[in-house]
Amino acid sequence: MLLSINLIASEVDSTPYCLFNCCVQLFGCSAAAQVKTSRETKGQFLSVNMAFSVGVMSAMYLTKGITGAHLNPAVSLSFCVLGQVQWGRLVPYCLSQLLGAYVASALVYLVYYDAIMDFSGGDLTVYGPNETASIFATYPSEYMTLGRSFLDQVVGTGMLMLCILCLGEKRNTPAPAELIPPIVAVIVLGISMSMSGNCGAAINPARDLGPRLFTLTAGWGTEVFTCYDYWFWVPLVAPPIGGVMGTFMYLIFIEWHLPDPDQPDNDSALSISETIKQPGPTWEKDVELKSSHF
Repeated sequence: MLLSINLIASEVDSTPYCLFNCCVQLFGCSAAAQVKTSRETKGQFLSVNMAFSVGVMSAMYLTKGITGAHLNPAVSLSFCVLGQVQWGRLVPYCLSQLLGAYVASALVYLVYYDAIMDFSGGDLTVYGPNETASIFATYPSEYMTLGRSFLDQVVGTGMLMLCILCLGEKRNTPAPAELIPPIVAVIVLGISMSMSGNCGAAINPARDLGPRLFTLTAGWGTEVFTCYDYWFWVPLVAPPIGGVMGTFMYLIFIEWHLPDPDQPDNDSALSISETIKQPGPTWEKDVELKSSHF
């Protein structure tokens, strides 16, 4: 359900992205652990959605002036397609984002270890009423097929890109720079509240793969990859495709129709005295009089 934002293409080392993605993941997965292990007596589904959104906002305020808040491989890829991020930076960014998600999952596990063990009875599983794997990675509802799951992730990530690309567009209605983090957080909240019922709204490959790798090494076993017909590849492949599709939708239907910034607001409005040429002093005085009202 986590989606992270990349709004600025900064010329900096990719190492800090590990810490920043960790910050976002820590908020969201901690809330998921609290809600699940308390059997929703200490929070509800909305609590998890809001925690991820607060994490996104906090990470953006912390980092966008330093690193550009590169937190989502799907978004970073989309900015590479737009030419706003160098292609050579994509792999380092993605690896750092993945590492940050892994470290955050480990911290959540340590903080909520007793609660997880009490809830699960010490049996770390992917299936059943006491499963705890979904605290960390996303999993589909049992009624979902791979095809529908893929579409779910494509649409969610496409909506993310479509909504955030307009925030800095000066030819449209740009958001104030200092308000972009909370606006993005609200976008994240809207997507997670409306599109997480099917598959958990990962819409971020690092957000899903990092925690999944952690659960593989922490005792849940290979089932985290083999369950639901090897569903794990869906949140890895579908979000980048959805992000690029959302980017092209923005270009085709929005950006290419915006006015040229150098074009006058009303280039057809010309002075009457320049367009009407009539002989005689009477006409000239009449035109000057009329033009004074425009």
